[in-house]
Formats: sequence, C-alpha cells, structure tokens
Amino acid sequence: MNSLKASRILSIYLAVSGALTINAFTSVPTKRSFVKTSNLSMSSDSDVVRLGIFGGGTVGGGIVEILTQKAEHFTALTGGKKIEVGKICVRDAAKPRDFEIPEGCEIVTDYDAILNDDSIDIAVEVMGGTTDAKNVVYSAIKGGKHVVTANKALIAACLPELEKLLLDTNSGREENVEFKYEAAVCGGIPVIRSLQSDFVGDNIKSVAGIINGCTNFMLTQMDQNGESYADALAEASRLGYAEADPTLDVGGFDARSKLKILMRLAYGMDVEEDEITCRGITELTKIDFEYAKSLGGTIKIVGVAKKTAKGDVAAYVSPAYISTGDSLAPVNGATNAIEIISSNLVESTYIGQGAGRFPTANSCINDIISLAKGDKTELPFNPTSSLKFVNDYDSTFFIRLRYRDMIGITRQCGEICERYGVSIHSILQNPIAKRDDSAFVLITEKVPLSSVKKVCAEIEGLDWCKGEAFFMPILREDWE
Repeated sequence: MNSLKASRILSIYLAVSGALTINAFTSVPTKRSFVKTSNLSMSSDSDVVRLGIFGGGTVGGGIVEILTQKAEHFTALTGGKKIEVGKICVRDAAKPRDFEIPEGCEIVTDYDAILNDDSIDIAVEVMGGTTDAKNVVYSAIKGGKHVVTANKALIAACLPELEKLLLDTNSGREENVEFKYEAAVCGGIPVIRSLQSDFVGDNIKSVAGIINGCTNFMLTQMDQNGESYADALAEASRLGYAEADPTLDVGGFDARSKLKILMRLAYGMDVEEDEITCRGITELTKIDFEYAKSLGGTIKIVGVAKKTAKGDVAAYVSPAYISTGDSLAPVNGATNAIEIISSNLVESTYIGQGAGRFPTANSCINDIISLAKGDKTELPFNPTSSLKFVNDYDSTFFIRLRYRDMIGITRQCGEICERYGVSIHSILQNPIAKRDDSAFVLITEKVPLSSVKKVCAEIEGLDWCKGEAFFMPILREDWE
C-alpha cells in the first residue's frame, strides 16, 4: 500500500495568492422575496452565458480574474459561448475590490437583483454561511438557475433536503437545473467530479485524507520545528490559514463536513455529522510527536471512511500515527491529499491546494465551463445505497498516559486492558526530562474503538493517572 508505483497519482500544484477568507454576508437586505419556480434554463443556442456571483471577496474575485484572463480560451472551449459576469452581489457596494470589475457588470447589494433576473443563467454562491446562502441557493434552484457553490457547510448540513429540492424542481422539466460543487471539498482538488464519474464501475474500499489545510500546517510546524500547539496556531493565524475563531478547523469539524460529502459520493449514504467520531488536534503535545518519531513516523489529522469486514461503513476524523513511508506522510503545510482505495484502480491519490483564492476559484470555473458546455449530472450526489453506518471501527491504537510515579502501573494497565479485550502490542517510555511531563505510550493490537474508550475511562480513574488519556488510531495495519 505504501508504494506509489501501484498508485494512480494526480497532483495539482497551484499558486496561492492568499488564505481563503470568503466574504460572508451578515446582514439581510430589507427587501426579500422568494423566487417562484420557473422554466428558466440556459439555452444551448445562446451565444452568451451570464453569471450572477454572490460574494465579491477572495474567491469571487478569483473567479472574475480567471474569467477575464482566459475569456478567449473559454469561448473556444465552449463552442463559441461568451461567459459574462452580469452582476456581483456584495454586502457593501462602496468597498474597494482587489479585482477589476468587468465591463457591463453591475455591483448590487440585494440578492433578488440576481435571483429575479431572468437573463442570469448561473448563480455562483461563494458568500459562505448556512443561512442567507441557503436562501440564495434554494431560490436560485426554484427559479430555474443552475448553481455553482463552494459551500461545504451548507451541503453537509442540508444534503437530503437539497437533493429533494433538485428532484422536485426538475420533475417535468425539459432541461434539468444543475447543481455543481467541486470547490466545496478540498478547494482545488477535483475529487468531487472524480467520484461522480471515475469510480462508477469500481468498488471503493476506503477514502482517507488530509482534508483541512490549517491543521495540516499546524501539525507540520509541531513535527518539523518542534513548536507547541499554541505557537503553531499563532503562526497559522498570522499567515491567514486559521480563522479568527479556529474551532471548526482545530476541532476537526470542518474536516467532518467534507468527509460527510465524500461518504455520500463514495458509499451512497447520508450520515448525520454528529454520528461521525470527531477528534481535533487541541490535545496533541510535543510528547506525542517525540513518540511518533521514535516509532519512525509522524502525526496527521485525517478523515477516514472505510468498509468494515462485515460490509458496513465506519468513519472518523482524528489525529493518526502515519509511518514515514506512507503516501500521506510527506503531505505538509497547508496542502491537502485524498487517497481512494478501490478494487479496480487500487490506489488513487489526489494532492493539491485545499483552499485559497485561485485553487478554490479554479474549481468553480471548472463547474461554470462544464455548464456552459452543456454537461449533465443527473444525480449530483450519486445514487443512494443500502449500506449501513456503524459508529465504531477497529484499528491499532496509540494511547498516551501522563502519570505520577507509583508501583504497579504496568500491572494495572495490563489488567484493565485484559478486562476489555484489548491486547497490548508494546509499551514505550522515552527518557524523562521533566518529572511533571512524565508520560508513556501503549500501542495496542487491532481492537474496537469502543474498547479503547472503556480502557482509557477506567485508567483515568486511577491515582497515578494525570489528566485525560489521549488516544488516536494508527492509520495502516502494516504500520511497522
């Protein structure tokens, strides 16, 4: 599995001009009306495709710039169609923009200026959020406009409802309203389209990836530069990788939203986000990286969905130990990577920029051009299946325990592990530099997560255990 020779690797390296700071609207215009369902559709005979963009910030500006720079190429690519930005809806029309407004483009502040404009063929939503953005996307669909969005949070929160809206809206229509969202998962990496088209005859065994750039940058700093969690977060904030409130990133919740979308595409199942086990990076310390290095590897936070031996699907977001020779180990900084293990293609790895102005805008552009060419996607989320989700998974685990020096610690650990059917592979203890930081690590054999939780809960109640136990999976079975 660790050999790249057996892999089909797609690497996308795009220059990033800045961190993803989508300009979200926080105020709702006084005027609000829902667009009535209509039969508006993009005519294949029209020589012009008009866009209405919601959001004139980092990504919206990137879309405009790419469309301007490659206008002639796009016209040739789409068989003579001219793609025009008709209107851009922003919160403050007077605010200076860091891109040139196209000739004939109108800057508006009222959503309905786009939603009620029948000359707009495609609504591009890059404003972010799940409130106003939801109203915009739903109204555009009902109004017969195709939608391109980068909004993972909206899709993850409303996927079944959104799917039903598309089916209801398209019922009886001569031309379907299309919904495209390549930029919603891992920015510039084209994994959505690949899952929609490249694995239709395949059997996906697992999807695993580094799907949050902020946390991957932080863990790279902790691993390679010996930084503390606090210092790594401060550096990520300074460079624009972390939001003002980094909870969604460092808590693993951003990665969980992306994983939910990937699970639907890979396995045809809708899972509530709260059902997916989620552990962020806030509990990781320098000690964990020291032990990881002694084992010959590193630590990455990953999102994983995989079929179990019984044919069910398990999933989690968590820090994980990864061996140095693993294909995901050298993915550093803010870079993202997704690995798909399947029966026919064996191992497919997608590596690239997961956020930023041009990587995210590039994926939006791909969707826009696809629509202008007349490409159709009957089921944007792929068909549903009868697969069952199980909120537990088997793995080898890394358990770090901080302790006060007492007699019988090893014996008690062994007895508790035996009680819950957890076999110990090895016990590691590095030389103690500071008695207050005394810690040792248990490496288990392959066991259920539920059993590890029971072991840790009981150990935490012992006199010698200081604070909560930290545990994480070891990503591969052949990790040694």
